[in-house]
Amino acid sequence: MKTAGLPTIPGSEGIVEGEEQLAKEAAHIGYPLILKASAGGGGRGMRVVRKQDELLAAYQTARSEAQQAFGTPDVYAEKFLEHPRHIEFQVLGDQHGKVIHLGERECSVQRRHQKLVEESPSPVLDAKRRKDLGAKVVKALDKIGYTNAGTVEFLMDVDGAMYFIEMNTRIQVEHPVTELVTGVDLIKAQIRIAAGERMEDATGEIHHSGHAIECRINAEDPVTFVPSAGRITTFQAPGGTGVRVDSAAYADAVIPPYYDSMIAKLIVKGRDRTEAIGRMKRALEMFVIEGIKTSIPLHRRILADPDFVAGKIDTHFIERLLGTNGK
Repeated sequence: MKTAGLPTIPGSEGIVEGEEQLAKEAAHIGYPLILKASAGGGGRGMRVVRKQDELLAAYQTARSEAQQAFGTPDVYAEKFLEHPRHIEFQVLGDQHGKVIHLGERECSVQRRHQKLVEESPSPVLDAKRRKDLGAKVVKALDKIGYTNAGTVEFLMDVDGAMYFIEMNTRIQVEHPVTELVTGVDLIKAQIRIAAGERMEDATGEIHHSGHAIECRINAEDPVTFVPSAGRITTFQAPGGTGVRVDSAAYADAVIPPYYDSMIAKLIVKGRDRTEAIGRMKRALEMFVIEGIKTSIPLHRRILADPDFVAGKIDTHFIERLLGTNGK
């Protein structure tokens, strides 16, 4: 991505091979830095290091977690950004050399590096920045000959600088918010692209309009985030104008303890962000799930918080909201 023209976070040029290289990389990057599993994601195999005497222990722990989670202990190091925003661009590339982006999603509201709320467009990007960064994303993916749906992810620091962090070469959980603001069925487009169709036929005409927000409804305690398995006794999904629910859950369904805790996605669209927030608040009040604990009460708190309403969010927002250190 660096070669293709996207800005990247300063860090090791690949895997850190041993303690000697680790010390050299740390001296070059400076503190704070973060160690990340090279084969991983979702926050596993990650350790923030704020000073030199924490470095070796963090390295050993990250390698151990990476081995357990991903089958390899390889980790890399990069500069740690304090209070970043997480912004990602949805892309599509066909087999005929055409790459497009469908705008960005703001995914800064997270817990334990897992997204809780996503929205499009981002409340912090203006039209010029969106156009400029989107053009860079398209140019980079065109250069590498990318095909398929995908997401190019960035962190934005407190000064507004954007850094590429990773690309997910697949459809992501939060794709419905892009679908609602563009009118493009991304799953259908992905299948048609895989079948060899041209972009114009796969997506149809694209019109950006309004604002969409998604809440991931998880089967877990809304404060401790401990998974909540069991039988759903009541499942009453909300409806109305601009409301969409994606779920396989139902009354009398049993939620097992073995899988990801997300059991539904609640997505709304409004003419602007204010209307979308209002519709999401109403939809969350209408959403009734009993028999297990869910994240619905937490989502109600998020949508009512003045900082969220004002768009003053970053990846540590939930920690501030709950008055915790994220544990």
